Amino acid sequence: MTAPEQVPGLRSHRLLVVQRVDLAGDADDDCEVAVDLVGAGPGDRVLMVTGSAARQAPGARTIPTDLAIVAIVDSVDLTEGVSPRVVVTTRTAS
Repeated sequence: MTAPEQVPGLRSHRLLVVQRVDLAGDADDDCEVAVDLVGAGPGDRVLMVTGSAARQAPGARTIPTDLAIVAIVDSVDLTEGVSPRVVVTTRTAS
């Protein structure tokens, strides 16, 4: 993706095309663009925040965004009868 004009707050952050998945791992047909705050890579499962929460994440307070990647998912525990448990790695994008 390229842009002829850039928003100053986005110059130091990567934009990634993301797809939401359900707990079974099935992907939604729609793609979205998110600001990457943690250095995610292709194929990584990530935790995203939307709306005003996307602008409250560390490193995103001055970024005009509505969708931000705030963590990389290490594992998801889907034990029957127990609420899903997500284990994440948090890191700062380099």
